[in-house]
Amino acid sequence: MYDSVFVKELLDRKVGQYNQHSFIEKDPISIPHRFSRRQDIEIMGFWAAVLAWGQRPVILKKASDLIGLMDGAPYDFVLNHQDTDLKRFLDFKHRTFNATDTLYFLHFFRQFYQHHETLEDAFVPARNLEQGPDESNRHPVGIFLETFHNRFCDDPFFPDRTRKHIATPSRNSSCKRLNMFLRWMVRRDEQGVDFGLWNRIRPEQLIIPIDVHVERVARKLGLLDRPQTDWKAAVALTETLKQFDPADPVKYDFALFGLGVEGEM
Repeated sequence: MYDSVFVKELLDRKVGQYNQHSFIEKDPISIPHRFSRRQDIEIMGFWAAVLAWGQRPVILKKASDLIGLMDGAPYDFVLNHQDTDLKRFLDFKHRTFNATDTLYFLHFFRQFYQHHETLEDAFVPARNLEQGPDESNRHPVGIFLETFHNRFCDDPFFPDRTRKHIATPSRNSSCKRLNMFLRWMVRRDEQGVDFGLWNRIRPEQLIIPIDVHVERVARKLGLLDRPQTDWKAAVALTETLKQFDPADPVKYDFALFGLGVEGEM
């Protein structure tokens, strides 16, 4: 059993240390911070999060390449590009993310933003989650992620190979990258690292994104004992962190990740 007082003091101290602009210069969240327009932030925040696996310098370079391919204005490009403009994306690749995926992302964004002002609409189901229908055993953010997955994939031009880049709790994925994107869009604090653009998903509903650093540190501190690193583990770790701050549990992502990536644990 972990010492809850010690762990809370440690994590609160590390949140203060790592929840700073100086710490995110080399983090994928620095990509959407290049923009001020809401839709640009959403597009590049989503894309940077999806590409966020591997070495951080490579992730930043690939996301920067995408910005360049979109003439430095993602939202304008998404809405106004011509078919001939898409040829420039045929050589884009990051690990298993290739040109087919890239072209569908552009297609999805164009179709979506022609009818919506914010990408938040794609995550929020039509019904009121507070009614707690038949899905009381499912986490609200799990429903948000499943809603997005279904909307993203529900298109006659959707290539099945792209499905692997959009995780869903229905396959028991930890949904690390999408949870990270939701943290960026939903969570807000005085440091201004996360954007806090969305308000129909609440900070207390967020699930912590579990990467290798967060998982390792959480296990060392006794915060996580589930053997698998899956959706249930992400929910379980978040529920534990709610004991320290029920209104903003995912702020501890800064502490757990920072302790891990900086080699402190």
